[in-house]
Amino acid sequence: MNFLLLSALSALLHGYVAIRLMPGLTAFPVARLVLGGVLIASALLTPLGLMARRIARPPLADRLGWAGLLCMGLFSSLMVLTLLRDAASGLLWAVDWLAPGRLALADWRSVSAQAVPLLGGLATLLGFLNARRTAAVVRVDVPIRGLPAAWHGFTVAQISDIHVGPTIGRHYLRRIVERVNTLQADVVAITGDLVDGRVSELAAHVAPLADLRSRHGTFFVTGNHEYYSGAQPWIDELRRLGLTVLLNEHVVIASGDQAGAPLVLAGVTDFGAGHFDPAHHSDPAAALRGAPRDAVRVLLAHQPRSAAAAAEAGFDLQLSGHTHGGQFYPWNLFVRFQQPFTAGLHLWGALWVYTSRGTGYWGPPNRFGVPSEITCLRLVAA
Repeated sequence: MNFLLLSALSALLHGYVAIRLMPGLTAFPVARLVLGGVLIASALLTPLGLMARRIARPPLADRLGWAGLLCMGLFSSLMVLTLLRDAASGLLWAVDWLAPGRLALADWRSVSAQAVPLLGGLATLLGFLNARRTAAVVRVDVPIRGLPAAWHGFTVAQISDIHVGPTIGRHYLRRIVERVNTLQADVVAITGDLVDGRVSELAAHVAPLADLRSRHGTFFVTGNHEYYSGAQPWIDELRRLGLTVLLNEHVVIASGDQAGAPLVLAGVTDFGAGHFDPAHHSDPAAALRGAPRDAVRVLLAHQPRSAAAAAEAGFDLQLSGHTHGGQFYPWNLFVRFQQPFTAGLHLWGALWVYTSRGTGYWGPPNRFGVPSEITCLRLVAA
């Protein structure tokens, strides 16, 4: 989408909110003036924030990104609340038509027009504070049928969907790394969408990943945003930092009991990676090729919808992200139309699928009602 088209769409949507709310604020000229100014600024800054790195260079690009994405978060809440207000107004109008004079519709229009910007501003503030805090640790036990005793208690620290970019940088990532290291996990897994930008722009901000510590190392699989940002340069950079990038392949981790079954940790490229590079077509079956048959099988796959192929290939557990849990209400209600799972632990046949809500955020620094997470998954015998 080019800048002019994005600007026109932004103006149209902001204009709709203005037309719906401003008449209800006639008795409050100061509030009306403030809301009008906020909507004009947001209409201008939102497209600038989304296109900042294409039209400017740092530090101007970063400042435009911050301003535009903050406006995007606020406007999203205002738009949703305005639509809900319109739906409620339609219902009240229908009731008034059936029973004239019983409802004070003029009062409703004024009170609801005041409530929308107040509630939208509060939701944006709370969402901002929630997004910018360091993700809390969520502990999950995964019951694996027939799990050998040697693997009982094996832990995977999963981080996902950090989206290092316009508003997430080195210090934010450093705090995540420090918290992950306190878990002393057996493995660290990064399930894609690490970055929103090129290596030349963000390499210094991603550098703290080299300090991740676990017993068997850090493993990474690509998400769709790696392909938007240049997947191969990022693969090379992450390998330089000491991470193991799994591209439809696996590693075998031996158990402490030399006679015991090993654990296979596999990773696939993003579900849609083949559209960007046919050589990166996502293939869970290929990721298992040559693996020991008696092994415990864990797959890292960015999108939950890899589950069907993962179950067919014979995996025991799939770790995914991508959905952000919806990131902020009410968008979490719509994820299910594109992915089989929104967040948490679910069964797909005999396959367990854990979907992380994400450790960072994309776009607006807003996580209203959908907190970020660092997940500590522990394998236990079913």
